[in-house]
Amino acid sequence: MLMTTLTRPELTAADRCDRCSAAAGVRALLPSGGELLFCGHHAREHRDRLIALEAEIQQSDNEMLELDASIKREGPTT
Repeated sequence: MLMTTLTRPELTAADRCDRCSAAAGVRALLPSGGELLFCGHHAREHRDRLIALEAEIQQSDNEMLELDASIKREGPTT
């Protein structure tokens, strides 16, 4: 039986913050299956709540936020 793993696409310039429509640099994956996109400003503003919700946080390589030790970076690693 073939198992397929679904992965989220990398954030692009077309992805916009759900709060202010600036370029999104952070994706928050909620345990319920929902997804939120944030600019750096709003990711920092909602940091504590996202951690409390146990959201999986993914950042683009262009966004250097210290949100959580379990942050997953998108894009190629060097």
